[in-house]
Amino acid sequence: MIGVFATEQSAERVSRPIEIQGVAPYGVWTILRVLSLVLLVLTILTGLFGTQNPFNNFSLTFFWIGFALGLAYLTALVGDFYAFINPWLLLCDMIERLRLMAFKRRVMYPAWLAYYPALVLYMGFIWLELFGQTTPRSVGFILVGYTILNFAAAALFGADAWFKYGEFFAVFFRLLGKIAPLAYVQSPPPNSKITVRLRRPFIGLIEETADHPSILLFVLFMLSSTAFDGVHETLPWVQVFWRYFYPILTWAIDRPYSFFVGLYYHWQWAMLWLSPFIYFAIYLFFIWLTPGGDLRLRDRSLFFGYSLVPIAFVYNLSHYFTLLFTDAPRLVPLIFDPFGAGWDLFGTAQFLHQPMNPPPARFVWHIQVGLILLGHVVSVYLAHLQALRIFPKGRKALLSQFPMLALMIALTSVGLWILSLPIGAGQVLDPIPTSSVSSPARTAGPVQSFISNKAG
Repeated sequence: MIGVFATEQSAERVSRPIEIQGVAPYGVWTILRVLSLVLLVLTILTGLFGTQNPFNNFSLTFFWIGFALGLAYLTALVGDFYAFINPWLLLCDMIERLRLMAFKRRVMYPAWLAYYPALVLYMGFIWLELFGQTTPRSVGFILVGYTILNFAAAALFGADAWFKYGEFFAVFFRLLGKIAPLAYVQSPPPNSKITVRLRRPFIGLIEETADHPSILLFVLFMLSSTAFDGVHETLPWVQVFWRYFYPILTWAIDRPYSFFVGLYYHWQWAMLWLSPFIYFAIYLFFIWLTPGGDLRLRDRSLFFGYSLVPIAFVYNLSHYFTLLFTDAPRLVPLIFDPFGAGWDLFGTAQFLHQPMNPPPARFVWHIQVGLILLGHVVSVYLAHLQALRIFPKGRKALLSQFPMLALMIALTSVGLWILSLPIGAGQVLDPIPTSSVSSPARTAGPVQSFISNKAG
């Protein structure tokens, strides 16, 4: 259907910018920048010195729900305003006013390094989310360490280069901002006015193409990490290790059972970190099947890379949007008692103790299915618009997109399949069949005991 209705003329019309723009008021940006710095400092201080009860401490809820999720979804709606209120960049600017040239480039940022630092930091962030078992204090220390890292890297490579390539939140929000119907452009000093430009939704993803394989890996990790999060605790995935790998390992390695439990988690971590490269290999295979005129395989993979961003976004949204109903409301009382000291300045403490009911399961399921289908249709559409730039004749563009269409259908099917999987009772399974156990003491098995201990 897209191939029939999306012609060369319609592609040109859609890509043509909408000539509506205005200058954002300076006072608005000042308020947002101050708020950004205050929230960073507050998150660190509440994490380090506030109560360690995660439900009564501002840091955990704000960092994981308000910042990592809420700001991401807001960016997809209103554009990458984070680029102008990035608290770490603002701190660098403040330090540089006190000490000139503090973040002047000392070493040229290597071209080969590209976005790999952001990718590595993003991988660490997702590992922390899934396996780090963070506490308010650990989040505080992590943010302090990340602040020091940004200062050191900006001082070495220069703030402009580091915050373009290395600060992974900046890269992450920049990609999501391409979805939005608003774009922000800052004029050069001394005016430095920020102009807001209106455009069609998602068109920012084809206004420019990926410039390095590392940013393509970053996009694929946005996709693969969410898919991994959805599958890594499901029964079929857990059984892969305990049903197929565990018997071979016990035959080859004579170690106590606790060793294999630890090995299981290391296997989980390895699969998380390998996931973008597995997706990258699959993506390259379908790109190889896609004709690209005179473009090399590398160039074609970069040319179509940003068309995967809508899929990555809807995967994330479909997996986590329920947290906006269940956890985000807790921010209201926590703002007025961030340290968990028992303050009740505006009578909001009662909300801490009220259960936040999740949306009905039927509602959640239909929203998830709708989001995943919408994201893949948009990605097919964007990829077809890009193909029309290679093959101006619509028929050739249409034929060239059949491999990409197959890839999108496969990703859709995998996404819906993951949503339908049953969740396993814990991270590990008991590999000892109950029927083969004669002793009542062993009926539960060592793994069930491990699960009970973890739950306790």
